Amino acid sequence: MTDSMNPSTDDFASMFESSAAASAMQEGQVVPATVIRIENDAVLVDIGLKTEGRIPLREFSMEDDQPKSGDIVDVYLDRIENALGDAVLSRDKARREERWIKLEKSFNANEPVKGAISGRVKGGFTVDLGGVNAFLPGSQVDIRPVRDVGPLMGEVQPFAVLKLDRSRGNIVVSRRAILEESRAEQRAEIVSDMAEGDVRKGIVKNITDYGAFVDLGGIDGLLHVTDMSYKRINHPSQVVEVGQEVEVQIIKINPETQRISLGMKQLGADPWDGIDVRYPVGARLKGVVTNITDYGAFVELEDGVEGLIHVSEMSWTKKNVHPGKILSTSQEVDVEVLDVDSEKRRISLGLKQTMDNPWSAFLAEHPIGTEIEGEVRGITEFGLFIGLGPDLDGMVHINDISWDQSGDQAIEAYNKGDVVKAKVLDVDVDKERISLGIKQLAGDPMESLNTGGVKRGATVTCTVTEITSGGIEVEFGEPAMKSFIRRSDLSRDRADQRPERFAVGDKVDAKVIQVDRGSRRVSLSIKALEIAEEAEAVAQYGSADAGASLGDILGAALASSGAGKEDAAPAAAASGDADANGRLAAPQGDADDLKQIKGVGPAFEKKLNDAGVFHFWQIASMTDDQLAALEEEVGTSGKGADWKAEAEALKG
Repeated sequence: MTDSMNPSTDDFASMFESSAAASAMQEGQVVPATVIRIENDAVLVDIGLKTEGRIPLREFSMEDDQPKSGDIVDVYLDRIENALGDAVLSRDKARREERWIKLEKSFNANEPVKGAISGRVKGGFTVDLGGVNAFLPGSQVDIRPVRDVGPLMGEVQPFAVLKLDRSRGNIVVSRRAILEESRAEQRAEIVSDMAEGDVRKGIVKNITDYGAFVDLGGIDGLLHVTDMSYKRINHPSQVVEVGQEVEVQIIKINPETQRISLGMKQLGADPWDGIDVRYPVGARLKGVVTNITDYGAFVELEDGVEGLIHVSEMSWTKKNVHPGKILSTSQEVDVEVLDVDSEKRRISLGLKQTMDNPWSAFLAEHPIGTEIEGEVRGITEFGLFIGLGPDLDGMVHINDISWDQSGDQAIEAYNKGDVVKAKVLDVDVDKERISLGIKQLAGDPMESLNTGGVKRGATVTCTVTEITSGGIEVEFGEPAMKSFIRRSDLSRDRADQRPERFAVGDKVDAKVIQVDRGSRRVSLSIKALEIAEEAEAVAQYGSADAGASLGDILGAALASSGAGKEDAAPAAAASGDADANGRLAAPQGDADDLKQIKGVGPAFEKKLNDAGVFHFWQIASMTDDQLAALEEEVGTSGKGADWKAEAEALKG
C-alpha cells in the first residue's frame, strides 16, 4: 500500500512515457491495439490510453481468424474520449484506410485490384474493393453490352482502376479493360495462326444491320452484309441466324487492331466473270426490278448480277418523273444493255430503248414541210409549244410566228388552248426536238418579191398605211410587204418632203433602192424615182436634133426645181469629162466634197478616188448598174444606195 502510494522514479518515468504516447495519438489515425478479451458482442482492446476501447465484434467478421486475447490489430482512432470517457475505435475504418493505401499503390503501379459487384446504381454498379466502394460504369462491365448482370454479382474478380480521388472518396473501375487485355493476348496468339485466304468454320454470335459477328474459336470476325452473297441483301438475317455454323473465308486481317474481315460469297463462283460476253452492248434481256431509288431502278439479270436503269433511260417523253411512277419492285421488264464495266461491276440498262422512239415515228409520219394542227399548250418568252399528241410537243420559235411583225408583237395574238396550224420545219431525233413554223404557211414575201421581179431599181406601186414625222409607212406586193420611206426620200424638191402631204390609203409610186434579205427590209424612194424619170427625159429629149444641148436641158430642169447655176456646173462638167461609167480621170475643182456623204471616211474616199470618183454629184448621177459595179470595186455592200440618196440630197 505504501509502495503504491509512493511510486518510485522508474514508475514516474513509465507513467510519463505512457502520457507522452497518449498525447502523441491523434484522432483520424490508424494505431496498433492489443486485444484484452471478448465480452458478449464486443472486443476490448488497449491502445495505451487511460481506458480500454470497445469495438463491435461484427467489424471482425471479414477477418480470416477471430481475434483472441493478446492479438495485435490495427484500429482507427475515431475519438480519443467520448462523453462517457471511452475511446471510440473502429476496425472497419482501419481496414478501409489500409485498403485505400493499397489501392493508391495499385493505381500508381497500374495494377488490377480484386473486388465484387455488390449493387446497382444509376448509370452502372457499385463494387466492393475490400471495404471501399467503387463505381463501375455500365459501359465498362463487358466488351459487349450485357443484358443480365446477375451471374456476375458477388463474384470476386479483378478490376482495373480508371480513376482514384481519395479526398472525395471517388473510385472508378473497369472490368472491360481487364477482359480486353486478356482478350488481346488471346487474339494475338490466335491471329498468329491465321492467314488471309484461309477457310474456317465459325458460329454466328450476333447479327447487326451491317453484318454478323462470327466466333472463330476465341476470336470474332465480321462478316459484312456485302460479303454474304453476290445478290442484293436487305438485311443479314436473310442469309444467317444466331447460333448457325457457317463456313467463311478470311478476307483481311488488320495486324494493328487484330480485326478480321470475313466473306461467304468468296467461296462461290463470281457471276461477274465473263460478264462482257454474256451481256454484250445492245442485247435485249428480261429482268426483275429489285430496288427503286430517286435516280433510277436496279434490275436483277441473274443471281448476283444487277444493272441500273437510270431515270433518264426510262421513258422517251416522261421527264423529271420519279422512277417509282414508271416501275415497281418485283416487276418483270424488258431492258437493253447500254454499257458494261466489268472492273467497277456496273451494267447500264435502258428501258425506253425497247420501245418505239416517238420522234422517229413522228418524222416518218410527218416529213419536213408537212402541215399539222395542234393546241397551244404553253407560251414562253421564246415561243409557243404546240401539242402533237399525248406525249409530244413541237415548238414555234418567236421568230417563226409572223413575217411582218416582231416576235414579241406576234406572240401576243395567241392564248393557251388555241388550236393553230403550223408547218414542220425540222425534227431532231437525237435532241428530241420538233421545230414548227406558222409564218411559213403563207410563204416568204421576200421570195415572192424576188420571183416576181422586184429587185433594186424596180418601180413599185405602194399604198400609204401610216404617216409619221420621219416619213410614211407603205405596203406593196402580194403578199403585202411593208416598207418605210424616209422624209428625205419623199421628193426631190425640199418643199415637197413633207409627210403630211400624203394621206392613209394614197397610192404612190416609188423606186426600190435596196433589198436586204438578211434584215428582210426593202428600201423605197420616191425621190430616186423622180431623178430616174428626169434622167430618162434628158436622155430622150436632150439630143442634138432637139435643138438643145444636154447641159441646156439639165440646166433648165435644175432651174425649174430651184437649183442655181452653181449646182448645175458640176453636172455639166461631168457630162463633158466623165466616161460612160461616170468616172473622172481627175477631180473637178475641190475634191473634198465626198466627205459630205455620211459613212465616207478617209479610207473609202481614197478607194473612191482610185476608182475615178471625186465628187458626190458623180454618185448621184450613176445608174444602179454603175453603182453596183462601184460597190464591188471599192469593197462595200449595201452602202451604195445610201451614198446615192445622200449625194442626191446634197445635189438637191
